[in-house]
Order: sequence, then structure tokens, then C-alpha cells
Amino acid sequence: MIEALVPWYLWLKAFHLIAVFAWMAGLFYLPRLFVYHAQVAPGGAESERFKLMERRLLRGIMGPAMHAAVTFGLLLVLTPGVVDWRAGWWHGKLLGIVGMLAVHIYLARAQRRYARDERPGSERHWRIVNEVPTVLLVLIVIMVIVKPF
Repeated sequence: MIEALVPWYLWLKAFHLIAVFAWMAGLFYLPRLFVYHAQVAPGGAESERFKLMERRLLRGIMGPAMHAAVTFGLLLVLTPGVVDWRAGWWHGKLLGIVGMLAVHIYLARAQRRYARDERPGSERHWRIVNEVPTVLLVLIVIMVIVKPF
């Protein structure tokens, strides 16, 4: 634990939440873009517009927000008194975080495939993938706020 972080706790928490909100917005929006991208022919003007939007979203918002969320989250964990390591809720939160990171990686790989004019999934596939971050968010929020175990 790093005692020097204690006076910064509320700032760390605020910046962590801001970063998580930005990251989540991208995790909700990128699969939706893939739904629409899957509907257009490769190589056309619409496809090129989606490629640009997807790249900018992933690299300009989602990537930096994910890194900030993880960094501020780790600083919070290193702040004395924030996590009771004997409690079980943080295992559930950690599982949710690993899930979010896996979704992010999956979406980043799909974005690279769309950029090559491949079609890595159907509209239906991306509609289903679009729901995964919501389920993980519910798990994480319940673990952090309710701390059921």
C-alpha cells in the first residue's frame, strides 16, 4: 500500500469513474457501428466512413480511456483502506474487469479486420456482442456498491 495516495483518494476515484464512463461509451458504441458496417458493401464510401469512425473511436477514445481506467483503478487498489482483501466482492469485480478487457481486445481485433474489408461477424452477432459490456457493467457495479460477499 502507498500511504501517499490517501489524500488523493477522492481525485483518483473521480478520474477512475470518468475514464470508465468514456471507456464504456466506446464499448457500447463500437459494436453498434459494426452492426451498421456489416450491412454495407466492402470498399464503398459508406464502408470507408465506418472504418474511419471505428478507428477514431477505438484509438482516440476507447484505448486512452481503458488505460486511464486501469491506471486509476490500480492506484485506488494501492490506496490503504480502499479494498478489504478478506472480502470476496473484489474477486467478482476483477472477473468483470477481465471480461471488459477481453471484450475490448475482441473489438480491437474486429476493427482491424473491418479495416481490411473483411466481415468478421453478422449484424446479429454484433447485436449480441453489444449486450456483453452491459452484463459485465451490472456485475461490476453490484460487486463495488452492494459487496454481496
